[in-house]
Amino acid sequence: MAMYNPNFETLTTERLLLRKWTADDFRSVFAHCSDEQLMELLGITTKEQLEIERTKQQNGGFSSYNKKFAYFQILDKQTNQFLGWCGYHTWYTDHARAEVGYNLVDEAMMGKGIMSEALHAVIAYGFEQMGLERIEALIGPNNIPSLKLAAKFGFQKEGLLREHYRRNGLQEDSVVFGLLKREWEALKK
Repeated sequence: MAMYNPNFETLTTERLLLRKWTADDFRSVFAHCSDEQLMELLGITTKEQLEIERTKQQNGGFSSYNKKFAYFQILDKQTNQFLGWCGYHTWYTDHARAEVGYNLVDEAMMGKGIMSEALHAVIAYGFEQMGLERIEALIGPNNIPSLKLAAKFGFQKEGLLREHYRRNGLQEDSVVFGLLKREWEALKK
């Protein structure tokens, strides 16, 4: 069977392709692809991960009233290898703000500037294409690479959400960061 190939919006950087997924893309892909094709497109390796994604899609978890998402798969431009994702998982359209998130799945690529390259493109997309006025990041207080990444792009520390996030069965704090459009524009000058 031929691979289902929707027409994804794509951002290009020096080393990366960032392929955007929308709620309509997810619905279409889940309707047309086999499990194996879904796993390849989503960059996942186990049936358990696939079932989690299938449940999210079936329960409307990708888009709801006044809240949407805009995810980008991070692909190596040369090999088309899936490296991770970067995007907005909580986008409040009425308030022109969104929460950014990101993850590299290939540990060999960590520390090589991949996420800096991807995040720069995604932040620009958020402000220039999505009409955002504010981007938020919630980061674990011990996640040093993410804390440094937020600082690099001018995010301002705004506070702490105590026991905000469950990780490995334990409640973890989240440090709240914000980046305003006017601050981003001032950094570009």
